[in-house]
Amino acid sequence: MRSRTRPLLTYMVLVIIVMVSLGVLLAQLTRSYFITIFEERISVESEYFVTYVEGFLEDDQVTDESLDAFSEQINTSLVFISNEDELLIDTVAANEQVTEEDKDIIINLVQQSEESMRQGKLLDNVFYYPLPQTIGDTSGTLILISPVESLSNITKNIWLIIGLTLLIGLVAIFFIGFNVFSNYIRPIRSAAGVADELAKGNYKARTYEGHFGEAGQLSRSINILARNLQKMTSSKGMQENQLEAVINNMGSGLILIDEKGYIQLVNRAFLDSFGGMKPDYVGYLYHDAIPFNTIHETVQNIYMFEETVSETFILPVDINRKHLEVTGAPIFSDKKKWKGIVLVFHDITDMKKLEQTRKDFVANVSHELKTPITSIRGFSETLLDGAMKDEQMLNQFLEIILKESERLQSLIQDLLELSKVEREDFHLTIEQINMQNFLHDLVPIIEQQAAQKNISLHADISGSTIVEGDSSRLKQVFINLMSNAINYTGENGKVSLDFQEYDDYVVISIEDNGVGIPEEEIPRIFERFYRVDKARSRNSGGTGLGLAIVKHIVEAHDGSIQVESEVGKGTRFHVKLLKEFTNN
Repeated sequence: MRSRTRPLLTYMVLVIIVMVSLGVLLAQLTRSYFITIFEERISVESEYFVTYVEGFLEDDQVTDESLDAFSEQINTSLVFISNEDELLIDTVAANEQVTEEDKDIIINLVQQSEESMRQGKLLDNVFYYPLPQTIGDTSGTLILISPVESLSNITKNIWLIIGLTLLIGLVAIFFIGFNVFSNYIRPIRSAAGVADELAKGNYKARTYEGHFGEAGQLSRSINILARNLQKMTSSKGMQENQLEAVINNMGSGLILIDEKGYIQLVNRAFLDSFGGMKPDYVGYLYHDAIPFNTIHETVQNIYMFEETVSETFILPVDINRKHLEVTGAPIFSDKKKWKGIVLVFHDITDMKKLEQTRKDFVANVSHELKTPITSIRGFSETLLDGAMKDEQMLNQFLEIILKESERLQSLIQDLLELSKVEREDFHLTIEQINMQNFLHDLVPIIEQQAAQKNISLHADISGSTIVEGDSSRLKQVFINLMSNAINYTGENGKVSLDFQEYDDYVVISIEDNGVGIPEEEIPRIFERFYRVDKARSRNSGGTGLGLAIVKHIVEAHDGSIQVESEVGKGTRFHVKLLKEFTNN
């Protein structure tokens, strides 16, 4: 508020100073003018005054009464002082406007001044003019004293006029200044304030547009500029947010390096792969922040050849390893000026695993098929070479061929079954299953196999619980797990089937006290054709695909399977199934 009224106050103070100076000047000019008028009048009337004085001093033609009357008539007091300081004439008493005190002061001033310096002067409200004279034998000074009340009145009138003029001027200046301030200064200040806010980045600032003329045009222009900046900033912010969202949600890691080799940007996927936080990378040279020679060479090749470069490398993460493919490309401006490099990191670990799985699968299938086919072919050739004439050998070879063909058929059946459950369009026939009754029906199927090895089979599956699932597929799961438990448990062993119910799910556990599985092998037992003890597994008649099928069926039911095992003490499988099937 003080800054807003400062110019108006400045102008008002300036006007007051000018008006007061003008008043002082006019007062001085009026004073000088009156002195000049009095001097001219006295110079004209001095002879007339001297004649009256001479008549009073020499001829006695003029009496005291006539001299006082004359003094009163001309409104001028006459005082004559001889050179011996003798007061010869004094008509001050006849003039009420001149006091004895004024007379004494004037006489004293005249006596103290030199004769050549004697001239008319103002003393308060009286004007005195000394005239050196010699009348007869008497020499002295005739002092004419006139009241100047008119001068004081004129001076007062001058100051009154100046005061009124000043008051009118101040009021006019106030209204004019307020009008100028309202119509020009305030809009300009408001526009300047909005401009300052815009400079600070506050693009929501606006100024009032109700003004006219250039100030109104300025206000409108400022508001248009503010709206455009806000729109541009909003659009830019939205684009930046969209770009940041796209970059951070990319499945591939991304890093941006400027032309000097400093890292300017990293996304979330890059941090997930390489670890650390953004401050660990942004602002640092790439070869200081990223300790991988393959990346250094990629960047150097891009700088050298100015073309897209792709390389693959292995990134160690704790005990695992990630396979990454880095693709780098140079960045140029519209004027073909070098701006930096962008690197994109693709995680190809799953692709490598899939490729390795495919290779292993082909190798395993080839190996598994080769064994029975070789046996069948070898024994067939032996029979054709003449062994069929030996009836005992013929029966033995035919039994081996039958066994190998059954194994071959089982392997092909499991391959077809695994292929079926791994397909995306694999369909489950969901129904309401009483799990306790379902498991009770499976026990007799396994009891015969357990009895052959004198293995005791214990089932703790009391109660009645309804679970949604595909009964035929779940039958495959539990028969496979119980068969494996019996196959990998020695003579006189023990296998148990346990059922536990929870609020939303059930857990079926199959436990044996067989050979067990080494801890480092447990993560791989669900792989196709993987066997902990290959010779023993093959002798047991397994194809190496059973657990892979089990895992796919359980996951298709939106369940899970866990394994606990200790070598020489046995293995325990836990199958978790939801009571309500939720996988659509």
